[in-house]
Amino acid sequence: MADGNAVAGRAGADARRRTGRAFLGWAAVYAVSQANIARTLGSAAPKLLKIQTATSAAGYREVLDSMTPRELAGYRAHYPLDMAHPFLYAMALRAGARALHARRPQPESMRRFLMAAPVVSAGCDYVENVAGWYLIDHRERVTDAGTRVVTAVSTLKWVLALGELGHVLSGLAVAQLRRH
Repeated sequence: MADGNAVAGRAGADARRRTGRAFLGWAAVYAVSQANIARTLGSAAPKLLKIQTATSAAGYREVLDSMTPRELAGYRAHYPLDMAHPFLYAMALRAGARALHARRPQPESMRRFLMAAPVVSAGCDYVENVAGWYLIDHRERVTDAGTRVVTAVSTLKWVLALGELGHVLSGLAVAQLRRH
């Protein structure tokens, strides 16, 4: 029986190392992507959050109209990069959920949620990106209802992604503290 426990212990340690490396790897790729997007946006970066949280067509257009030609070029140029970004953070968050589960097993319903939330968040991000990219050159199509829908989708994206990140990081921190 002792040999069986030793084998299980090694398998568990291997799973913790493997899932931890995967999480760190995907998180690093995500961080590089985020930095590249921020660099591309330049001084338009703070305005992106204003667009993502606009509650009216007038507010949405006001943010776009406030951009200098250089900011508008950076805003437009960030979209091709931002089309890979949701996939990257979804992979990082799912890897984080696996790393957490390897250290602190989650109830099955929570595990399913932690695996689904990044996919839903990334889907919301793609909807937001497609709408935003289109509306740069079609400002006459910006409506109050459309703005509210895109803002709701954007908010859901942030709630799911940041909520999961908080859960995973706090769970990993607790697991680490309990090891020592």
